[in-house]
Amino acid sequence: MPDHHDPFSAGFSGDHGRDFEIRSVLGGAYSGTADVGEVLAAVAHVRDKDHQGWFDAWHTLGDRVAQVADDAAAAGHGTSAAAAYLRASAYYAAAVNAVAALEVDDDLLPTFRKHRAAWDRWVDTSGLVVERLAVPYEGTTLPGYFFSASDAASTAAIAADPGQVRPRSTLVAVNGSDGSLTSMWTACVAGALRRGYHAFVFDGPGQQSMLFEHGVPFRPDFEAVLTPVLDALVGRPDVDEGRVAVYGSSQAGYWVPRALAFEHRPAAAVVDPGVVDVSASWTSSMPKSLLKLLQEGKDHAFDRDMDLGLRLSKATAATWRFRARPYGVEGYAATLREVQRYDARDVVAQVTTPLLVTSPEGEQFWPGQSEELVRLTPDVSSLVRFTAAEGANLHCQPLGRALTEQRVFDWLDETLAPRLVGEDD
Repeated sequence: MPDHHDPFSAGFSGDHGRDFEIRSVLGGAYSGTADVGEVLAAVAHVRDKDHQGWFDAWHTLGDRVAQVADDAAAAGHGTSAAAAYLRASAYYAAAVNAVAALEVDDDLLPTFRKHRAAWDRWVDTSGLVVERLAVPYEGTTLPGYFFSASDAASTAAIAADPGQVRPRSTLVAVNGSDGSLTSMWTACVAGALRRGYHAFVFDGPGQQSMLFEHGVPFRPDFEAVLTPVLDALVGRPDVDEGRVAVYGSSQAGYWVPRALAFEHRPAAAVVDPGVVDVSASWTSSMPKSLLKLLQEGKDHAFDRDMDLGLRLSKATAATWRFRARPYGVEGYAATLREVQRYDARDVVAQVTTPLLVTSPEGEQFWPGQSEELVRLTPDVSSLVRFTAAEGANLHCQPLGRALTEQRVFDWLDETLAPRLVGEDD
């Protein structure tokens, strides 16, 4: 039944997951990561149950636009090449997500590498000042990209005379469970640069290259990740350590508040949306009889019944494998018990950082949790709602990114403003 409050309730696909993916990709058009017509044309004829066709549509679109980029680059059209590389990286990222419903994941790593190659080609042709910055982390490094708000001419002048360095507000972008770096460009990095902020985006444990290429899983205690990231940034002469903000997208709506309960250096933070219990997105659609087995510690029976149920849908089984992989444990019950560790209720009262929490109408993964996070952190939190009437409903407001950017960065500007007093004296 169409939701008459949602102007797009008819959807772009009869499958809710695919509809949301299309909305998410289309929302990137505001920041240059999609062209509406080529996206809708690519997916228009994919049947709802055709999982291979869904993957092929995104992968083929990525290949086509990447070729456009290569041809433009070879012809000396740098601006056109950069724009196409950015879009190709977004389309390959959608193809990576589409692997989740395939029976085998042989296409996962090659497609991810195409995505990252397109992203890197965009970084190198964009005309932006971008530094690849590896963050030391527990005997290895986390790959990151530091986007400078300074243009190339200013950067060259600073290199010649380091005394010209002007420290700026800096936004640390923390990704969700399966988002790409391109999605973080759309979520907040482009908006940060538009407003004169530096921005840093990276792959954390269990995310993208750290998972697909190195097998490093998620961890619930994200302060162990955010702290070394901040350590790598606050000593830089171009970063004002008193004006570092953190932006958490999707599942980072859990990771960021969890980390801020222990890491108090950021001057402001945004979570889009708020998440206090990650496992709710896993268990909300499970039969109560299954959950009862888990609660009673009957893991063998739980695993047996899950296995029987997933045999009826190979696509659902594949999706479970895709979602479970970053947690690094085997078995259905063991996976859910691991996911249940991602609960911030016992620690978020320790957060002292001013926190903006988005709450979109129709939030489908963690409904009500933004409001719960604000109730648990009343002294530091502010709630900002987004509605279907504004075209900004559903998880992370996929079709309302301009509105989200405006509200988020207006709040950040105002929150950081007291620290700007006297800067230009």
